[in-house]
Amino acid sequence: MTDKDYVLLGRIGAYKMHSLYDARETTKAARAAFNTRFDDEVDPERILDPDDRAARAASARKAYMLGLSLRSAKVRRQRAAMTRS
Repeated sequence: MTDKDYVLLGRIGAYKMHSLYDARETTKAARAAFNTRFDDEVDPERILDPDDRAARAASARKAYMLGLSLRSAKVRRQRAAMTRS
């Protein structure tokens, strides 16, 4: 089997899983763990008001996502420069 075959098998499996289960349910635990990460970052001792913690965690999540966007853009620029060379 080639790498492309394995990619296709993975896609087939993903489509089969999504045909049988709700995607929101299959990723529920992972999303909760991801979001808890930001709660832990802004209020590890849980001393803030829950609304304040949620607002700060939302800001921390946005900062994280913007950092990912910045890194992605940098890699895309580098790859584009390599193909032009």
